[in-house]
Amino acid sequence: MVSWFGRRAKRLEIPRLTGRGETLPTTKVDLGELVPPLPQFLGQAAYMELGVFESLAQAATAAPSITVKGQLSRSAGLALAKHESLVDELRRRGTDPAEAMAPFSADLDAFRRMRAGTTWHETLIGCYLTAGLLDDFFAGLAAGLPGDIRSQVVKILQQDAGFAVVVREVTAAIATDPKLASSLALWGRRLVGDTLLIARSALHVSGDLARDESRIEPVFTEIIAAHTRRMDELGLTA
Repeated sequence: MVSWFGRRAKRLEIPRLTGRGETLPTTKVDLGELVPPLPQFLGQAAYMELGVFESLAQAATAAPSITVKGQLSRSAGLALAKHESLVDELRRRGTDPAEAMAPFSADLDAFRRMRAGTTWHETLIGCYLTAGLLDDFFAGLAAGLPGDIRSQVVKILQQDAGFAVVVREVTAAIATDPKLASSLALWGRRLVGDTLLIARSALHVSGDLARDESRIEPVFTEIIAAHTRRMDELGLTA
């Protein structure tokens, strides 16, 4: 196993949320065996946030009113601020941000194009659901980072993303056209698989851990439960 900065994170318990009344057992996973080297972690997370900014900016250009355009632009600005904060952490550690982000650009650009969907409402929930799932994932994985940066990265990733406008616009659209709910629910479910592939690519696995996928599964339990709750909030079925 590759060791980052010669440190090994202590064994940490991942909190596990329950979805729709389900009770889940608690499993301990050593995040020190899953977290990638710090420049790689920050580079992927930073480029991810840049993609969220671009997606929200795209949605803002197609907004049906000036008010919504302004609200989505604000949300895009919040994603850009998270990107810039992660870039600052890279610079503080003497890492060139562009070099750290470059290995992830092709896959994340393809992912951003995919989540745009074919309609404006698909673009909205694509941003909301995938950004929420990945922010949750990277914040959870950050628990395995060195102590001098762990809390700062978690704080950045958990900052308000300004997605209230998305929930409001999608639920209003469904109230007007209830048939829209089934197609958007299908889109939301489709997004999960591709988003989890992005999350899975961030994990550092080797040796026995690579052969034991059951040890990785608990990492995703909380974020899937949170995704289900976001779908419920939108009035969709996960």
